[in-house]
Amino acid sequence: MAADKFADSSIHRDLYRSTASEIASLIRPGIITVEQYVRSLLARIRKRDEHVQAWAFLDPDYVIRQAKMLDNVPEDCRGPLHGIPIAVKDVINTKDLPTQHNSPAYKDNQPCVDATSIGVLREAGALIIGKTTTTQFAAINVGPKTRNPHDPSRTPGGSSSGSAAAVADYQVPLAVGTQTAGSVIRPSSYCGIYGMKPTWNAISPEGLKIFSISVDTFGFFARSLEDLELLANVYALTDDEDTHVVEDLTVDEFKIGMLKTVVWPKAGPGTIAAMQLCADILKKHGADVEEVHLPHEFDSMPDYHEQIVAGDARASFLGEYRMNKKDLDQELADYVENASKLSWKDHLHAKDSVATLRPRFDKIAEQYTVIITPSVVDEAPLGIEYTGSPVFNSMWASLHMPVINIPAFRGEHGMPIGVSLVLPRRCDRQLLRVAKVIGGCLIRDGGWKTES
Repeated sequence: MAADKFADSSIHRDLYRSTASEIASLIRPGIITVEQYVRSLLARIRKRDEHVQAWAFLDPDYVIRQAKMLDNVPEDCRGPLHGIPIAVKDVINTKDLPTQHNSPAYKDNQPCVDATSIGVLREAGALIIGKTTTTQFAAINVGPKTRNPHDPSRTPGGSSSGSAAAVADYQVPLAVGTQTAGSVIRPSSYCGIYGMKPTWNAISPEGLKIFSISVDTFGFFARSLEDLELLANVYALTDDEDTHVVEDLTVDEFKIGMLKTVVWPKAGPGTIAAMQLCADILKKHGADVEEVHLPHEFDSMPDYHEQIVAGDARASFLGEYRMNKKDLDQELADYVENASKLSWKDHLHAKDSVATLRPRFDKIAEQYTVIITPSVVDEAPLGIEYTGSPVFNSMWASLHMPVINIPAFRGEHGMPIGVSLVLPRRCDRQLLRVAKVIGGCLIRDGGWKTES
């Protein structure tokens, strides 16, 4: 991106610090214009892009044109996201911006229609500001060019690398991405922001590049829980009417399950300390906190996830392999070339086994106000070549559970570490309500403070 394309302004220059909810309350009644706000964001991007490199495509002139059009919309016709800029992971189709999948084969590729999820955002009045970086086809652990905004020598995570980094660096208030294993929750933790992976298929995957049709889930990034709620409203995430309501409860009325899972031995010192401090804080506020132990059948979840994804990926990347093999990362080619290493019998066994475990976990989780489990192995690793391990995330992707990362804790190198809140399937709204009740005390006492 050419720096001189970014129009600067001395008026409202610090608006970029605002959350989406804060800025919506200024734009809708006309206190500020959409153009004023996006010029503040573009100035921030101009200042920080060289250090963070979160964007796969961003055209400042296009952004300003969109802003001016939105400023001409009458107030009584403005949607719930009117004028709110949203960054889009570059594996999600956008009709007026290229979708390139971090693949040479798709350079300058221009879809003719939006993904369903993007159409919903536009109809709500959102401004699609640009496309954010991703690993190739959101399917490998080799990082793109993006740096962690809190320490450029570290990865922001992946595969939704740019989406998390751009939100964390105040370059955009909201971003969307996808998760197959840990591609929403892990970068949210590494970058110190909120991330939400809704229940699988609660938001249409039409128009996304699919890695695993069985587990891929659309998700979002924000700097406040209120902003996650904005997106949940727009995407019409609803629970059953008889779902337990927690709005009027306080933390001392919560029963909280702390769950380490079979991969707990992989936890680093930062995550071990974060989980202990999380339990201590909640106990201090009067919550009933106990450790949860899953039945041994759940011990196979990491293997099941790998078998499901590997089998699904054969079909997902066969076309790319046949048409664009020279441009396809070898890790993805291996899914096609080494197909015989995983039998369809094993693939189906993994799928069937996980299908039986989903309602079993629902029943376990129903005994608690919320389950808390690690978001990451530890702080973001050094280097940008490797986006980090999703070992603590893949279980929830395969089980289809809704998950929210709470960015509350700090590791030994001063980097953020989050914890994941988990509830049964189709309890997305309840999860947001729980997060709002306990998130404040965890953020206040957990030690992570975002620098502005």
